[in-house]
Amino acid sequence: MLSRPTALIEVGLVIACLALSWLIVRGIGKHVTPSPERQSVLLGRRVFDGVLFPVIALLLALGARRLMPLLGEPVALFRVVIPVLLSLVVIRLVARVLRAAMPDSRGIRLLERSVSWVAWIGSILWIVGVLPVVLDELDHYQLTFLAKKGQITPTVLDVLVGALQVGGVMIFVLWLSSVAESRLLRGQSVDLSMRKIAVNLTRTALLVVGAMVALNMVGLNLSALSWLGGAVGVGLGFGLQKIAANYVSGFMILAERSLRIGDMVKVDNFEGKISDIKTRYTVIRALNGREAIVPNESLITTRVENLSLADPQVWVSTVVQVAYGTDVDALFPQLVEEVRRVPRVLSEPGPSVTLSNFAADGLELTIGFWISDPHNGQGGVRSEVNLTILRLLNRLNIDIPFPQRVVHAAPEAVAASAAPASSAAPSAG
Repeated sequence: MLSRPTALIEVGLVIACLALSWLIVRGIGKHVTPSPERQSVLLGRRVFDGVLFPVIALLLALGARRLMPLLGEPVALFRVVIPVLLSLVVIRLVARVLRAAMPDSRGIRLLERSVSWVAWIGSILWIVGVLPVVLDELDHYQLTFLAKKGQITPTVLDVLVGALQVGGVMIFVLWLSSVAESRLLRGQSVDLSMRKIAVNLTRTALLVVGAMVALNMVGLNLSALSWLGGAVGVGLGFGLQKIAANYVSGFMILAERSLRIGDMVKVDNFEGKISDIKTRYTVIRALNGREAIVPNESLITTRVENLSLADPQVWVSTVVQVAYGTDVDALFPQLVEEVRRVPRVLSEPGPSVTLSNFAADGLELTIGFWISDPHNGQGGVRSEVNLTILRLLNRLNIDIPFPQRVVHAAPEAVAASAAPASSAAPSAG
């Protein structure tokens, strides 16, 4: 069969369809700026791993199949290629949309594999000609459901078709929500927290609309689900009140902008930078890499220290002692000037030096300075300031006193230790 001239023409058309689709997607990809945070559903990471490549290849293959009767007797190659491309479109679409909509979910891979198995099995059954027979058999098995107006007896095929319709609608809704989220988060004219709450509201609204459309498509009457509102209200009043409180608190935090993404906060002795605000919890990342997941209700009801709410500038201090007798009037301006030269120390407001205490071993000086990047930590800049102070004191030959203690022996102990030496003196003579 493959030795026929039409077979070579069909193979050439298949290769041409794949090559042309690759060139089209590559040309489109050159004019699209990829997002580093989120993969493109249509283009993917590379040219051929998105949804657009198999879609264009499938459309070209369908068009080429129409031309085959004009070129001669068609061969069964397109009967194999078209189901394979269709399965690839379904797998790519589901995988890319789910990864874009729920990148942190652990069940995504399992769902992707399930969809892949179903799509490939369906294409194989279609190629060998078994799928129409299987669908016809499923159309003869009826299921019985009780309803207020009597019994509903859909077939297994009707249930499968309804499930596919619902899945398709929800995939489309998740795709729209991921596109809206990427567009909203990409903008710079509005604060990130406000964009985040807009993303959450948009996704919730799209999911609700999508669920209603999907239920109507399968023939379910939405008025029959009116009891669900009462059940949800009872559930929220008892077991789900904490979850509901966290969701409401999340929207309040984003709307009031009391906590914003990027703020340095301290919650329950855990200090770090807010990396993300979800609808149920907030992620705080410490400078050492640890992350804390804090329920949003806790951020509303407990005390939270925000180091950068109104002003990102933070005051940092360090303490040093100098010996009594040091000319502090001449030392203060030199300390201020040296600390000002440290890279992360702000010039306005500038550093300051105060005589904070008359300590037991020397004069205690407190050197304070301001930084504008607390998210980079305070330990590094404090170490640089301490090294600068130490170099200045060494250059000026100013001692940093250390604790010294004088031990006085009691008179009885001194006499007891001197007695044996005096009694041994005559015998030695």
